[in-house]
Amino acid sequence: MSEPPLAAATVGTPVGDLTVVASAQGVREVRWGREAGVGNEHPEPGAAANLGRALAQIEEYFRGERQAFDLTLDLQGTDFQRRVWGELGRIPFGKTQSYGAIAEAVGRAGAARAVGAATGRNPAPILVPCHRVVGASGALTGFAGGLDAKRLLLAHESQASGQREGRLPGF
Repeated sequence: MSEPPLAAATVGTPVGDLTVVASAQGVREVRWGREAGVGNEHPEPGAAANLGRALAQIEEYFRGERQAFDLTLDLQGTDFQRRVWGELGRIPFGKTQSYGAIAEAVGRAGAARAVGAATGRNPAPILVPCHRVVGASGALTGFAGGLDAKRLLLAHESQASGQREGRLPGF
């Protein structure tokens, strides 16, 4: 059985281009960079609608107008990964959480490395805010988009959560 036609588009952001991929069930991926040929020329109507909502909400986020995404996700992963990603989604806008705290929250105290691996496989960065996860000391650790992007996202959220203007430069 073949995969139903996916919808995909690229949006330019202050942290670089993001390619968003959606199915009729929800947003499946957010990829760093511009990727051609990912989506289908004639996606299912539901996939196109999910993609449109995701692109609009990402733009609102970077303009400082949105602090929480209201999207259906269609993430593909193991049960453990999905539990970790669900917990990442509970980290409040403008706040951070350690890998160890996430491990405890998913019932795997002491499994910070496994949480780090699951976080690194997050298929929808920004929507599932893996940039809000830090080391036990509060240090910024690996991030698929690069540490500069992670710093920028955290600074954006800090500013948008009340300290100052939340709009990122050029957006």
